[in-house]
Amino acid sequence: MRDELPRRTLADRLEDRERSRFAGREDEVAFIERCLDFDDPPASVVHICGPGGVGKSSLLREVARRARDRGIRVASIDGRELGPAPGALEARLRKEEDADQLLVLLDSYERMAALDSYIRHDALPELPHRTLVLIAGRGAPDPAWFTGGWETVTARIDLKALPPHEASHLLAKRGLTDGRVNAIVDWADGSPLALALAADAAIADADWNAASAPDRPEILRALLHRLVETELHDIRPSALGIAIVARNVTLDLLRTVLPGEDPELAYRQLSELSITEPLGTGLTMHELARKALLADLRLRNPVLEHDLRRRVTDYLCSRGIAGDQVLLIEMAHLVENPLLRWGFSWDGYVSFRIDSVRPGDADRIEELTAEGERLWWQLTRRYFDEAPDRVAIARDLSGRICGFLVSMSLATAPAFADDDPLAGPWLADARRNAALGDSVMWHAAVDFTRGKVQAMLGIAGVLRCGSLSPRFAYLPIDAKLPGAVEFAQALGAAHLADLDARLADDVVQCYRLDYGPGGIFTFMRDQIYSELGLPAPAPASLPVADLETVRDILKNFRVPRELARSPLARGSSIQERAESVQQLVWQAADEAFGDSESERLLRDVLVAGYLQPLRSHEAAASKLLLSRAAYFRRLRTAVERLAEHMADAGAPADVA
Repeated sequence: MRDELPRRTLADRLEDRERSRFAGREDEVAFIERCLDFDDPPASVVHICGPGGVGKSSLLREVARRARDRGIRVASIDGRELGPAPGALEARLRKEEDADQLLVLLDSYERMAALDSYIRHDALPELPHRTLVLIAGRGAPDPAWFTGGWETVTARIDLKALPPHEASHLLAKRGLTDGRVNAIVDWADGSPLALALAADAAIADADWNAASAPDRPEILRALLHRLVETELHDIRPSALGIAIVARNVTLDLLRTVLPGEDPELAYRQLSELSITEPLGTGLTMHELARKALLADLRLRNPVLEHDLRRRVTDYLCSRGIAGDQVLLIEMAHLVENPLLRWGFSWDGYVSFRIDSVRPGDADRIEELTAEGERLWWQLTRRYFDEAPDRVAIARDLSGRICGFLVSMSLATAPAFADDDPLAGPWLADARRNAALGDSVMWHAAVDFTRGKVQAMLGIAGVLRCGSLSPRFAYLPIDAKLPGAVEFAQALGAAHLADLDARLADDVVQCYRLDYGPGGIFTFMRDQIYSELGLPAPAPASLPVADLETVRDILKNFRVPRELARSPLARGSSIQERAESVQQLVWQAADEAFGDSESERLLRDVLVAGYLQPLRSHEAAASKLLLSRAAYFRRLRTAVERLAEHMADAGAPADVA
């Protein structure tokens, strides 16, 4: 009689498919496998931490497969399936009390945080001696896991973005090996979830590429559904929009940018999302989710996205001018021109960091320097030896040198720089223009990664030069470097050929950028305004209107007696005072909005709603072909824009 084969199930097929597709995390898997050696494990409890989409659940499932291959029983519990009471968890673990060897997987641990103390004090101590517990969640473990004796059996693994070679391996495991791999690796930014979705899309469609991903609704829907869709119902669109637009969300930012809303509630709701994590004194959204949500916001509500970007820009600019220089990173995040972002953004911060000089760095850079650039390098090396505070190093997460910069201002330039054939003439030129403002000079900004840290070196050079808000920037441009001249020209920098440095057979061109009298923060603000289709704000003068004052004016725009009572009114008679306010508002309405279609629509809504009102707001919405909700959303935006413009512009000396 023929032996019957073991019955295969759909779960077996799913496991086989996942086994064949899992890639990367070699170090993490190796450590956990050592923990599965129950005779002498390095840890019996391992916390696996990381943001949504980074691969925590995939890692748990891979470890579970390897454990079952060893004959170890596996108990998998997902926090999304448990309530806050310990009963369900206790019942699930009680089934495993007779196991000889046991692997317990607690996934989505942030959803069972209320049970943390119970798990530590009651549930885990009752498990069999030969047990390994893996706890996966987006937040850091409670400090109590590393006190009271638990520190002897507890370890922590922080899952980061997949490095490029592991990301490429993951795509190959899914059958994608063609010329689109590098672009997809860059687009996914190390997220296993994004890589998997992109691989599926690329295999199904030979014309699909990462550049078109933001425009593909099926990719957006998959990302949103897998990451965040179920968490967003109770968060106001404006608060969520701030987290999508701004790189770092603080309570002060929400309080300033969203007047009239509850900033504490909004911040708490945002901090509880599985796709946000702490960043300094604020929080930031996981980059994968930001990309998906930003593309979705622009498809559904471009007016809101534009308005929030403008509001955040104004906030950052005002704080930056007041002295918070590091906000330059946040300002650069809002710029979208790819030519500008090539040399001035913080895009690589997930995979790279800016560091100080360490012993041996100069020798290693010399090894990396091409033969034709040795003379330039010898000039630069002196800063490493004699002025290391003028130098910064870009490193990857393993500490490998990926680039470096040398920058200075007139106040921080070392004495020997005046004799430098490159920096010396620049310093002399900067001194001649010192009455107009300070200057920042890059002696070098060298990227060994073919463009991945160039932009970070640009920002770091300003932040470390010693000038709070320079008027001028002197840029060393190598015309042979792709994108370098285009970057300088896109900024509006002028080529000062008489300041070019001739080093042997090479020429380092000098481009000087004038940020304007307001310095670099107002320059960045004006760049962003230009992208939004808005005129650059006029220099601020005496504030004359707040939001409530403008609302009162609009509500009574056709009632002369009420307008005459406005604090903005000028003249002696009721008629004169009312007309002065109307003239002021019409002038502001002509100046506050840009020339794009969405900006013209905002002005039309304001006119139809208040300045030349129809019989009702519903009639105005119908005339403008807007739904009632869309009309009132734009009307609110238009009123707030008008008030801000009137406050910034100040009252005319004599409006009669």
